[in-house]
This record gives sequence, structure tokens and C-alpha cells, in this order.
Amino acid sequence: MATKKPDDKVLKPKKKAVVKQDEPIEAHVPKSAETPKVDAVIQKAEAPIHKPELKEEKKAHTPEQAAVAVKEPAKKGKKTAKAAKKKSSVKVVIARGKRKEAIARATMRPGKGAIRINKVLLDSYSNPFVRDIIREPLTYLGPEANTVNVDIKIIGGGMMGQAQAARTAIANALVEYFEDMNLKDKFVSIDRSLVVEDTRRVEPKKYRGPKARARYQKSYR
Repeated sequence: MATKKPDDKVLKPKKKAVVKQDEPIEAHVPKSAETPKVDAVIQKAEAPIHKPELKEEKKAHTPEQAAVAVKEPAKKGKKTAKAAKKKSSVKVVIARGKRKEAIARATMRPGKGAIRINKVLLDSYSNPFVRDIIREPLTYLGPEANTVNVDIKIIGGGMMGQAQAARTAIANALVEYFEDMNLKDKFVSIDRSLVVEDTRRVEPKKYRGPKARARYQKSYR
């Protein structure tokens, strides 16, 4: 039998590339595998990052300007401290007065002699008797009465009870505001109820009676 000759077109197995230990692996990578895209990415990664430069703070060019810059915050601090002292130096006194069901709280501070009851001026009240009762403690004071303002807040009670409660509150406020004048002894000598609150209250009505104590009359024949 005739033997077949091997065709020339049959491919022979290629030899495997041997990598030396001393050489790096990258040297054996074929050039066809590298692409321009990969090169661009590598260049971007290797490029230095440019950070925006921060603006330099303005510095004083001369020692005089530096000294002025240091003194400015100290001046502001002094001004605020002085303003706080002025506010704290204003004397304010709060006193209370009670009569029956009425409770009055008087706030006294420096002013021109204005008296307000529940934010309404005392002169706007039409009843002169009520105005005189409320203003009575100030009449015993003298010219100093025109140097203070009085704001009174009253709750509960009726017209006369509120007027007497306001009178007691003003008298107690004057005693605390003008400590050097020793007004308490003066008010007690004139009328003790100016300074001392009246503890009397209305007695409630009882069952089967016309008033608190009165009883119906009965007669036997």
C-alpha cells in the first residue's frame, strides 16, 4: 500500500514562550494588546492633581496696622461691657398688694411720674375717688414722685378692691425703691393699711338664710 504524505497545509504546534525569572512579565506582552485608550488612562492617573490655591489672608504690611487690628476686638468688648453695666444699673422694683379678691403687682422704674394700670394711664379713669385712692402713697412722697414710673397689673376683684390693692402695691414698691428715706415708718404712722395687706374676706352665705349671718325671724303664738 502507498503511504500518504503529510500535507504541507497541516499546522505544526507552536512552541510555548518561555519566561525568564529575571525578566519582568510585562516585557513579554505583545504590542498588539496595548491600545491608545489604555495609554490615555495611564497618563491621566500619573498626571499630578492641581488643587485650587487658597487665597492668602490679608496681612498688615506695617506694625502700626497690626497693632490697630489687635486693638479693635478689645474696643468692641469694652463697649458691650459698658452697655451691659448701664442696663444693669437701672433700678427696677416689683411689689404686690391684695384686697378682697383683687391682686395687684406694681413695677417701679425711673421715669417722669406716669402711672399705668393694665397698660392704661391713670388719668383716663373717670372716677376721681378711685384715682385719689391709687395715687395716695405718691402724695406723701414729695417731689421724688415725679422721678419714677409705675406699671400696675391687676387681676380679680371689683373696682374698689382693685384700687385698694393697687394702693398697697405702690406703697410697698416705694418703700423698696427709696430705701434711704425710711418710708415704711411714715406710712404706718399715717395709715397702716398702706403697707399691710388686709386679710379680711367676705363670709359666704349659709343655707336657709338670707345672708351670711342673718336668719329669718319666726314667732310663736
